[in-house]
Amino acid sequence: MGKDYYKILGVDKGVDDEALKKAYRKLALKWHPDRHQGDKDKESAEIKFKEISEAFEVLSDKNKRQIYDMYGEEGLKGGAPPPDAGAGFAGGFPAGFNFPGGGGTTFTFSSSDGRGFNPSDPNTIFSQFFKGFGDTDDDFTSAFPGGFRGFGSKSKMSSGFGDFGDFGSDIFNRQRGSDGVSEVKHSLPLSLEEIYKGTTKKLKVKRKLIDSASGKVVQTDKVLEITVRPGMKAGSKFRFPNSGDELPNGETQDVVVTLEEKPHPVYTRDGDNLHITLQISLLEALVGFKKTIQTLDGRNLVITNTSVISPGQEQRFAKEGMPTKDPIKKGDLVVKYNVLFPAKLSEAQKSQLQNIL
Repeated sequence: MGKDYYKILGVDKGVDDEALKKAYRKLALKWHPDRHQGDKDKESAEIKFKEISEAFEVLSDKNKRQIYDMYGEEGLKGGAPPPDAGAGFAGGFPAGFNFPGGGGTTFTFSSSDGRGFNPSDPNTIFSQFFKGFGDTDDDFTSAFPGGFRGFGSKSKMSSGFGDFGDFGSDIFNRQRGSDGVSEVKHSLPLSLEEIYKGTTKKLKVKRKLIDSASGKVVQTDKVLEITVRPGMKAGSKFRFPNSGDELPNGETQDVVVTLEEKPHPVYTRDGDNLHITLQISLLEALVGFKKTIQTLDGRNLVITNTSVISPGQEQRFAKEGMPTKDPIKKGDLVVKYNVLFPAKLSEAQKSQLQNIL
């Protein structure tokens, strides 16, 4: 038994032109190979897409359809005479076959031999079909805003769509990563305390998906859970494959979230080390001091000094910096001293200092 073209398109034998075109449109968008990832899925989609295109090509042509209804696939491809021999075509769509939209675009396919039906290239059928829609079909333009620009076909088409190629990044905010994968970028700003301790955040992102049944773009929300390890550095990236927008070429974007560090009023970070500037008076710089600072994890760190401190001098405290991948190791805390000099001295104070120093 040959192929059941009606079953392939999901229509009955009495289907009219409009219903036939609707069925093809829905299935062609669903099964176009460029909308499927992975070798196995893509291969299966290619077979299905080819069958859908062949079925539509036959059933949309009055003469081929009559031959098929009478003799089946074998008769059609074996060169059975058409019911109206004067109106037959060697292959492909008949001249003057109109699709809706675009002013009733007319196109003709023809096969390479006249002895029997030879299916046309499914990509050509697909591009010619959608070329007829121009910008007048609401469903199509909502699925491919700004103009359809490529399911990866080698075919070329022009009209309101432009040539097949990359889908404009201005439409879906698409960018390419170093590995060539299309991605949507988000940032995750965190305080230094959150990065120090580690945290888990939930980020809700909006994504656009193409409804395979209607071809329309629908917007949905997706919640991404991001686990920030203690001590991670600003600029660290979290990749969520296939969590972004679905593009007309069948690709689904990755979502890439970049960790950002909010400015801290006291500490600055340099790699795994933390830096802090401590204000001390001239007297404290000369005779010593005892200061308490609060660490990022809420502890009170007491700093005691009895030696003379020079302006800009630094003191390092081991393992009081940021956590690292190795839970045993930590960065250092670097304290820089800013010595505050008096704005002025009296003559008596100057004299006393001269006697002391």
